[in-house]
Amino acid sequence: MKGRRILLVILAIWLAAAGCRQKPDKLQEHAENEYLIYYLNTGMTRMIPVKYQAESEDRLDLVSELYEQLVTVPADLDGKSPLMPKVALQHFQWDQNVLYLYFDANYTMMNPSQEILCRAALTKTLTQIEGVEYLNIYSGEQPLMDASGNPVGMLAAGDFVDSISNVNTYEKSELVLYFADETGGKLVEEKREVVHSINTSMERLIVEELLAGPEKEGCKATIPAETKLLNVSVTDNVCYLNFDSSFLNNALEVTDEIALYSIVDSLTQLTSVNRVQFSVNGSPAVMFRERVSLDKLFEQNMDYMTGGETP
Repeated sequence: MKGRRILLVILAIWLAAAGCRQKPDKLQEHAENEYLIYYLNTGMTRMIPVKYQAESEDRLDLVSELYEQLVTVPADLDGKSPLMPKVALQHFQWDQNVLYLYFDANYTMMNPSQEILCRAALTKTLTQIEGVEYLNIYSGEQPLMDASGNPVGMLAAGDFVDSISNVNTYEKSELVLYFADETGGKLVEEKREVVHSINTSMERLIVEELLAGPEKEGCKATIPAETKLLNVSVTDNVCYLNFDSSFLNNALEVTDEIALYSIVDSLTQLTSVNRVQFSVNGSPAVMFRERVSLDKLFEQNMDYMTGGETP
């Protein structure tokens, strides 16, 4: 799939960065005490790195100094601070190799695209400090959450792509996916980290990863790779999936229930989804494998998990 190939290219970029991120943008790459401060362009579509000669040597003093530069744009720069003026950093602390930033509740008032860029700018700027490998951001004393309601967690410079255009930036998410076991009659959980465009919905991302097949040894795919997802949308916590006709001709060696509930149980891990409605070429009035009617709403059913009892 084209989308899958794009994700693999981006993931390769991320892995290459991650493999070299023991000390990303550390001092050996620049003059002594020289750092890059990451601002945003005026269109707020990409980051602009600007060299800065720091005065502080103490780690915590350096955090304060670099952060102050982030919120104070140089007069000769055609750019913006990644943070809105009303966002306030209440306090921060360093624990081993993690820097914890505690913002007020205004941090989460930023629109999603700006917040992703802000997250990237903070991380790429502050992880240059010796001993700071990761950032963990809080807003209103609560952990920062992603678009699907999950904690963002620790951030590293390699988690972000440097070149960001048309707000088509990328972030890393952990997905909980369900594939078939070796017998094809049970579900097996697989947790997978993927780097993806923030413009791709989590619902579409999950189905695309299911189509890509399992990475865990001893698991089987539940959807034929040639199946095309025509459309996906969410209304009132119902995820509507529209496949092409190849979805009905699933010849994989898995039971009917496993083929369907691998999708349903994967999607209902999201806080945005409680039920799933399948359709084929726009119609839900079809029979899956000529045995199961798709003309109903499917709810999560974890009884098909390995170790559970299938009803």
